[in-house]
Amino acid sequence: MADRLNFAVIGCGRVAYKHFGALEALSDEARLVAVCDIDRQKAGAASKKYNVPWHADYRMMMAEHPEIDVVMVLIPTGYHAPVVIDLARFGKNIVVEKPMALRVSDCEAMVQACNNHGCGLYVIYQNRYNHPVQAARAAWDRGRFGKPVMSTVRVRWARYQNYYEQDNWHGTWALDGGVMSQQASHHLDLLQWFMGPVESVQCLSATRLLDIEVEDTGAALIKFESGAIGIYEATVATRPDNLEGSMSLLGEKGTAVVGGIAVNELLTWKFDQEEGEDELIRTNVSQVVPNVYGHGHTPNIADVITAVKTGIKPPSLVDGEEGLKNIRLLTALYESAARGGEKVCPGVEMKACRLGEIVN
Repeated sequence: MADRLNFAVIGCGRVAYKHFGALEALSDEARLVAVCDIDRQKAGAASKKYNVPWHADYRMMMAEHPEIDVVMVLIPTGYHAPVVIDLARFGKNIVVEKPMALRVSDCEAMVQACNNHGCGLYVIYQNRYNHPVQAARAAWDRGRFGKPVMSTVRVRWARYQNYYEQDNWHGTWALDGGVMSQQASHHLDLLQWFMGPVESVQCLSATRLLDIEVEDTGAALIKFESGAIGIYEATVATRPDNLEGSMSLLGEKGTAVVGGIAVNELLTWKFDQEEGEDELIRTNVSQVVPNVYGHGHTPNIADVITAVKTGIKPPSLVDGEEGLKNIRLLTALYESAARGGEKVCPGVEMKACRLGEIVN
């Protein structure tokens, strides 16, 4: 395999520029060779900025660029499944933005299609790569927290009506989902990544301030198989501005709290046994971020490159199977909310196959 992998991008909206920036930062290992968007203006703008060919049809792009090694799918979530399943036949590695899809059955079909055609499937969860999160994960893996007690994630952000009106797919069940599936999907991933398999959930959701199909506010209690408790709090109805995107980890031997607007600032780092690295961690791992996207896309894509080149998945990288776990849990949350907060056990009692839809 060549030293540099060839990347193509499908979907040239706002988030695509985080990926373009990551590829520029990783230019010794990756290069952009083509872009695609059904909106010709968006495709043309990306083409001009990065001096690569553009296409309005991804099938034509794939046919005309056999040199592509990795294709990034950065389109509305409701379109992920059909596009990824179709792309798999080209045998290329695929990166898809979070959440992986909106239905458990679609995620399963995506994983199966990629397995059938021998291509890797990876889901972007860049907050795993934030420096304080990485420090917490390293301590967690070493057993410094001891027996897990409780973890809380909070997303208290501000989104106004104009955010949902800038594109007709935002705030819809078919293509987007609400705050729990979109903005707080990252934080649900962190909760599950640290705390492990889920036994049951109880969730409530509401649409308080926005005129959208989906929820703008949700909260859940989650019981993990370990016996630990999780609290999941998500809203885009914070006013007037973003307040926080945070995570706390409480164990028998230590506590860590990561705050800021994007899980980027280490607020608390205390253990019953102090180690030599602890003061350095307290003073050095917090990150200044320009917005809620943070700085994690570059290391996330770097791990994709490592996985493609070596065939070994780095520990923080989310593959298709890991992304599917998130959607199983998310669907259980929506089913519980639809049932008025009734207890739901993912994979056991769960009958929902789509966000907000209960199927007998």
